[in-house]
Amino acid sequence: MPSDFRGPCLNRLALAVLTALALSGCAGQMAYNDGQKLVAAEQVEAGLLKYREAMAAEPGNAQYKASYLQARDRTVTRLLEQAERALAENRPQVAMADVKRALAIDPANERARAGLRLLEADARQAAMFSEAQASYQRGDYESARQKLNAILSERPAYEPARLLLAQVTEKTLVAAPDAGLAAAYKLPINIEFRDASLKQVFEVISRRSGLNFLFDKDVKTDQRTSIFLKNSTVEQAVYYLLVSNQLEQQIMDGNTVLIFPNVAAKLKEYQEMTVKTFFLANADAKSVSNTLKTILKSRDVVVDEKLNLVILRDSPEAIRLATRLVALQDVAEPEVMLDVEVLEIKRSRLLELGVSWPTSIGFAPLAGSGGPITIDTLRNLNGGTISVSGIGASINANKTDGDSNTLANPRIRVRNREKAKVVIADKIPVVTSITTPGLTGGTLSESVTYLDVGLTLNVEPTIFLNNEVAIRIGLEVSNLIEMVTTKAGSQVPKVGTRTASTMLQLKDGENQVLAGLINNEERSSGNKVPLLGSLPLVGRLFGSGRDQSDKSEIVLSITPHLVRNIQRPALNASEFNAGTEGSFRRRPDAPVRLTMLPGQALPPSGPGAVGTAGGGSVVPSSPNTSTLATPPTRMAVPVMPNLAPAQQPQQQATPVPVAAPATLPSDAMPATPTMTPGVNNVPAAAPVPGAVPAGAPATTPVQTPAR
Repeated sequence: MPSDFRGPCLNRLALAVLTALALSGCAGQMAYNDGQKLVAAEQVEAGLLKYREAMAAEPGNAQYKASYLQARDRTVTRLLEQAERALAENRPQVAMADVKRALAIDPANERARAGLRLLEADARQAAMFSEAQASYQRGDYESARQKLNAILSERPAYEPARLLLAQVTEKTLVAAPDAGLAAAYKLPINIEFRDASLKQVFEVISRRSGLNFLFDKDVKTDQRTSIFLKNSTVEQAVYYLLVSNQLEQQIMDGNTVLIFPNVAAKLKEYQEMTVKTFFLANADAKSVSNTLKTILKSRDVVVDEKLNLVILRDSPEAIRLATRLVALQDVAEPEVMLDVEVLEIKRSRLLELGVSWPTSIGFAPLAGSGGPITIDTLRNLNGGTISVSGIGASINANKTDGDSNTLANPRIRVRNREKAKVVIADKIPVVTSITTPGLTGGTLSESVTYLDVGLTLNVEPTIFLNNEVAIRIGLEVSNLIEMVTTKAGSQVPKVGTRTASTMLQLKDGENQVLAGLINNEERSSGNKVPLLGSLPLVGRLFGSGRDQSDKSEIVLSITPHLVRNIQRPALNASEFNAGTEGSFRRRPDAPVRLTMLPGQALPPSGPGAVGTAGGGSVVPSSPNTSTLATPPTRMAVPVMPNLAPAQQPQQQATPVPVAAPATLPSDAMPATPTMTPGVNNVPAAAPVPGAVPAGAPATTPVQTPAR
């Protein structure tokens, strides 16, 4: 291209670039102005879009970016706060809308993401809580307890779940809690065996309850045992058999139990282990770990101090105990608000009254013509050449009164057994000179330290369960008197200090005033003419007096206001069964027993009539049927759990067919069978193989027949 055309082309290109830059700058400014107007009109999303247009037009403009970030963060914070309030007011739909709007504005906001996860968990917990309520209304308390515990493990502050769990616990205090076995474990049973084989006893219990019992190869099933239980349950019968024969059980499923020797090797082989993670809200992870190691003797305990959690691996029984222990320990620390008022009252009085006469008169010859005074000058002294000085008097009549109050009124919120300190003072510099010897005569250096002069208050509260607060108080009040110059020329402050230390125990809201830190100074000075100044009344005409009085007092007023205190737990939470020293296995609760009225005859005994666990009696109605007749008494009937269809009890008024009794081994000596309600009982007229007639000795073993 010829050089003649190159210049105009470059000029036109530069003009186009400048025009484009100018247009982009104008577009960015216009978009920025529109964004400001939209944000001011609460149209934040549209305003943020305009801010983005402005930043795209001018990427290097820091003002556009700062305005965009401020508007975005301010709006997201406001939306998240609205969502938290809506969730606290049980309006999850409104909270969800606010959180989604915040995420639309700032998708990378971690707080908004956490809020979305919290709302999703809240919806899941609400559905689980509804299921727990339905289980509670059906009477399925164990299912309701499991769902509520699952909710509280994720969200300990969920108040509806906590209240419903308390109701479930209250309902299940009367009946024995389910140990995880089939409902047949709660069936009532009467059983009596003397010197019978262990296998035989478990066979009878199996026929009565419908449970399956498996035996480890090391269990001696022919081992002889004796057991006598009346008005008991299948669970208790199994428990006492295991305890008395050094055996242990392992639940295989809801209807099968494995029996094995209670030795360390077998426990290690069969006992299942559970891992539980405790997320602590208030307690220290190390403290909780020490508790679990001390009480439960647990060895597999992991502490994460960063996340403040404890991971425990132990048996299911130990895990259940650990859960109750952690619930007792993981509570919020008590806190108290201390309303402190410190008042320093200063009073100053000054009185000056009288006539100040001169204390001395000076005579001196006048210097002649500016030259020195000579002896010839002294010879010519007369009244005109002698000067007089020091002649003057003044009348003093002054009275000054000064009152000043220095007030400090801090409000301190302190945790239990924590120290708090309040300092309201001035820092006075203190210069220290240090001389370092050397070859050239030494080096002088100065260091400056600061001394607090004013009010220093130290408090340490101890909160008791009876809403009383013991407060250890340390009060120090100092003031600068003067600056003293040392021989080295350094200025050192002279400080006056008043301190008080005490221990108070006050009730919640009780006020206590501590006073008496008094500093009283009185000074009197005078200037009088001898003899005349001591005369009464008129002595003030021949002298002047100065009376000064300074008095200061420190008053401390303190009032504790409890913010939070420890609540005493319920009895069943603070005291519960923890098994034995060697096992955490829980002993079954005693069954509900029959309540007999005074004068009522007991059910007849013998071959013709047999007792029942429920308090009724079996009366034969025909050779092949038996009907349960309940005497007209007030009885405490055991609560029957939900059974499988094969285990549902028959109606009391409906005759049921009699099952043929099982053939007993030759080494067993069965006597009168003991019957229970809800099963096929043998009538009195039915023949029982091996039955012992009336009048048999009391040592005759009794066995429960098969259904």
